[in-house]
Amino acid sequence: MKEEEVNRCQIQEWYPRFKSDSIKTMIHELPESFIEYLIDDHGPFLLPLSIDDNDALPNRIHKPEEEEDFEVSEGSEDESEQPSPPPSFPELEMKIKESIKALGGSIFPKLNWSAPKDAAWISSTGNLCCNSFSEVAILLRASDSLVHDLCHVYDSCSDKTVSRPPKFFLALRKWYSSLRPEMEFRCFVRNGILLGVSQREVTGFYPAIVEKKDELITIIQRFFIR
Repeated sequence: MKEEEVNRCQIQEWYPRFKSDSIKTMIHELPESFIEYLIDDHGPFLLPLSIDDNDALPNRIHKPEEEEDFEVSEGSEDESEQPSPPPSFPELEMKIKESIKALGGSIFPKLNWSAPKDAAWISSTGNLCCNSFSEVAILLRASDSLVHDLCHVYDSCSDKTVSRPPKFFLALRKWYSSLRPEMEFRCFVRNGILLGVSQREVTGFYPAIVEKKDELITIIQRFFIR
């Protein structure tokens, strides 16, 4: 695999060409300060301060008596040991807020190559549906799989010269609650010819795929014949 081949798989590279056949998406270049925030694993898990004071976990149960346990009395510790204030990205937050509104109010995020699927457990809904910048940030910050995009995407390249791309992008994709994971497929095409199809969701077995195999293949083939 070559670096050039990996680069062609970035969503900001292929989406403009296939946007008429893809989920509506809005793409934003991420500032380097936000990338540094995502890969920082030395400090505490802090969410950015929101300009709208949005809660990334709106359905959680707040227990003031537990929060008091983490309050630090003034002068009880050396100032050098005080935790750093949460980061803030107001310009990026405003852009994401406007995009979410334009996409109908709900989106799911992904970086150049990957979505934070492994972090779905941390959201209040148990999936990647986001309605605010805070919800996007917590998914990106909690995802281990995105570290591959951020630091190791070229590790398997025979001509590797860099460890990361010069720019990172955040793709906000319109959320459809009707989307079914078992009906998502990877299609392998060469010179306009469909060579193979595989299940995208590989963690489960779906009998319906076996039962409707011939019908699904016919539908997919029609897509490439158009």
